[in-house]
Amino acid sequence: MIKRHKTAKQLFSYPLYWAECYGVSPFLPTTREEMDALGWDSCDVIIVSGDAYVDHPSFGMAVLGRLLEAQGYRVGIIDQPDWRNTQDFMRLGRPNLYFGVTAGNMDSLINRYTADLKVRNDDAYTPYGVGGKRPDRAVIVYSQRCKEAFQDVPVMIGGIEASLRRIAQYDYWSDEVRRSVLIDSTADILLYGNAERAMIEVTHQMAMGKTLDELTDIRGTTIVRNAPPGGYTEIDSTRVDWPGKVDQIYSPYEYIPEGKCQTKDEGDSDVMPIRVIPAPLRRGEKLDPEKTYIRLPSFEKVSKDPVLYAHTSRILHLESNPHNARALIQKHGKKEIWVNPPPIPLETPEMDGVFDLPYARVPHPKYKKARIPAYDMIKTSINIMRGCFGGCTFCSITEHEGRVIQSRSHESILNEIEDIKAKVPGFTGHISDLGGPTSNMYTLNCNDDEVQASCRKLSCVYPTICSNLNTDHSPTTELYRKTRAVEGIHTVSIASGLRYDLAVEDPEYVRELVTYHVGGLLKIAPEHSEQGTLSKMMKPGMGTYDRFKRMFDKYSKEAGKKQHLIPYFIAAHPGSSDEDMLNLAVWLKTNDFKPDQVQTFYPSPMSLATAMYHSGKNPLKPVTYKSEDVYTPKDAKQRTVQKGFLRYHDPSNWQDLRNTLVKMGRTDLIGHGDNKLVPAEDKDKQIHRRPQKAKPGQAIGASHTSNRPTMEKNAVAEKARRKNANEASAAPSKRRKAKVKTRQ
Repeated sequence: MIKRHKTAKQLFSYPLYWAECYGVSPFLPTTREEMDALGWDSCDVIIVSGDAYVDHPSFGMAVLGRLLEAQGYRVGIIDQPDWRNTQDFMRLGRPNLYFGVTAGNMDSLINRYTADLKVRNDDAYTPYGVGGKRPDRAVIVYSQRCKEAFQDVPVMIGGIEASLRRIAQYDYWSDEVRRSVLIDSTADILLYGNAERAMIEVTHQMAMGKTLDELTDIRGTTIVRNAPPGGYTEIDSTRVDWPGKVDQIYSPYEYIPEGKCQTKDEGDSDVMPIRVIPAPLRRGEKLDPEKTYIRLPSFEKVSKDPVLYAHTSRILHLESNPHNARALIQKHGKKEIWVNPPPIPLETPEMDGVFDLPYARVPHPKYKKARIPAYDMIKTSINIMRGCFGGCTFCSITEHEGRVIQSRSHESILNEIEDIKAKVPGFTGHISDLGGPTSNMYTLNCNDDEVQASCRKLSCVYPTICSNLNTDHSPTTELYRKTRAVEGIHTVSIASGLRYDLAVEDPEYVRELVTYHVGGLLKIAPEHSEQGTLSKMMKPGMGTYDRFKRMFDKYSKEAGKKQHLIPYFIAAHPGSSDEDMLNLAVWLKTNDFKPDQVQTFYPSPMSLATAMYHSGKNPLKPVTYKSEDVYTPKDAKQRTVQKGFLRYHDPSNWQDLRNTLVKMGRTDLIGHGDNKLVPAEDKDKQIHRRPQKAKPGQAIGASHTSNRPTMEKNAVAEKARRKNANEASAAPSKRRKAKVKTRQ
C-alpha cells in the first residue's frame, strides 16, 4: 500500500523565462500587428483553438495562455483558423518552441452533431453563434495543418477532444473503434486532463534545450514509443480468458547487450530486460508503481473484439487515481502508445494562482459587438472547484478532470467577484453561478490520505456514500454567505449540477441553498427511476430524490417561496428497456412532470457507458466473454420511442407510444384519465397538437441537454412563421386566378 500522497513541483516555483521582461499583454496577440504593438519579433508558443478567443478563466486557451505568460513566455492565439489551407496557421509566424492545439471547450463532434447525429446549425463558442466555423475532428485537422505549415515545429495537442481519445476509443459518429488521436493527428505529444502541470513542465524543459523525444515520463502526457522502456515490469492484461494454470511469460522485450552483466544494478536502463507478468499472477505481489506499466489489448484487437474493448475501458478507469495509477501501453501497428499516470491535482494556492491571473474577462476586441453565446452564459459565473468523484458512467468529466476535488480559497473567489465588478461591461450585481462540474463538491475529499492514495473505486458515492468521504458542506455554506455580503451583489445563483445525494447529508446547506440561491426552479439529475438502469449509470435510487424533495419543499415553505424542482432524465441509456422507460413515464405523470427539452444518451468517447453501448458488456465489473450482458437500445426508431416516453404529453409522440404500448401488452395505459399515459387515437383530432407552455407555478421537468447555451432563434422562427402564413393565405387567391385563366 502507498503510504502517502504523491506530490509535484509547485506550479509557480519555476524560474521565469527571459521573455518575462515584456510584461503582461492586454490580450494575447492574434495577429502580426498585435505582436508588433507589443514589441515581439516572435511567439514562443502559439495556441490554436476551435473557439473564439475570450480572455476568461472559463476558456481553456485563455487559462493556459495566461499561465504560460506568467511563466515568462510570449504566447499567441490562432482562433478558429480557416483549416482548408495553411495560410491562417502561419499568420503569427513560426513559434520558437511549439504549437499547442485544442478543439476548444467542447468536443468538435459533440459540438456539431446531436445525439441523433443531426447537424446543429449553431455554435455557442463562435461570434453570433454561427455553426461550421471549425472542422469535424478539429484536433486532427489543426495538428496536420500546423505540421504542413512548419514541418520542423513540434505540435502538442490537448483539451477535452484529445484527452478523451488518448488511447483507442469507440467513435459513435463513424460507429467504429478509432486509433489514438495522437497517431491520427501526427502530433508529437498529447496532454490529457487539466494540463497546467504538464504544459509548464514540458515548456520549461523545451526552453532549456530538451526535445520532446527526451520528455517521456511527464505525468499527464501521452507519447508514441517504438518499444517499452527498459527496467520496467509489464502486467500483461491483453486477455480476458486466461487458462486456469498460468505460467510466467517470456518477455519479448528482453535484450541484454553482449558483454553486459545481467544484474539490475549494472544494466543500462534503456536496454534492461522487461519482466512480463500475466494479469492473473500479479495479485499478492508488491510491485513498484513507478516502474510498472499495464499492457492493454492492442488497437487491432479492441477494434475487432468489443469484449476486449470493454475490458480495456475498465482498466483505464481503474488506473485514474494519480496517487496509485500505473502507466498504460497499447500497441498500434508497430508503434506503442504510452500513457503516463495522471497529473497530481493542484493544491488550493495553485488553483488560486491560476484563477488570479490578469484575465481581461471579455472577448478579444476584434469581435467588436458580436455576441458570443457561451461568453454571455458564463461571463458572471465563477469556477470554485474542479473534478468529480460521482463516477456517472455516461459522463466524461471524471475521465478528463479526475476524481480528486481541487478547490479554490474563499479569498480568491471573493477577489474574482471584485474583478467581475470592475471588468464585465454592464454588470448588474448578479453572479450567475458558483460551481464547476458540480455545485456542491467544493472542498469535499477523502478524510484519509492513505486510503485515498490506495483507492481504486470508480465512485465515492455509489452504491452508497463512502464512509471515508467528507460530506461537510459548511465551507460552501460559508462561501455563499460571504458572496452575498459583497457590496454591489444582490443575487448569487447556483446553476451547476447539484448532487442531491450529498446535499441531504448537510441539511443546513440545503436550507441555505433553497432560501437564498434558488430563483424558483432548481435543476437536479435523478436521470432515471428504475434501479436496473440506475445501476448502469452509477446513480442513487429515487429514495434519495424523495428525501431531498421533502427537504426542498420544507425549506422553501419556511422561506415563504413557491419553488419547484426540475429533474433531468436520459432516454436510451445502456441498460434501459422500453419497460424501464414506460415506468419512468408513469412516474413522471404521477408526479405531474412534463419534460420540455429531453436528451437521448450520447456515447461520448471513453466513458464507461459508451463501452457498454459498444460492447454490450458491463465494465463496472470484471469483463469476460460470459460476464453480464447489457441491453442497449441502438435502433433509431427505438431511441426515438424511448425519448418519446419522456415527452408522453406531446401529441406528436402519441402514435408511436400507442404502437409501443400495444406491443408491450399495456393497452390499459391508453385512453382518457389520470391513470392513462396517452389518449386513445380518436382524441388526437380534439386536442391541439401544439405543445402548451407550462403555467406559472406548474411543475415542469427537463432532461439533459449538452453544455451549450440556447441560441436565441425566436426572431428567425417568427419571421419564418409569418412567411409561411402569408404564403398560405396567398395560395387560394393564386388558385382562383389559375382557374379563371384556364376557363378563358
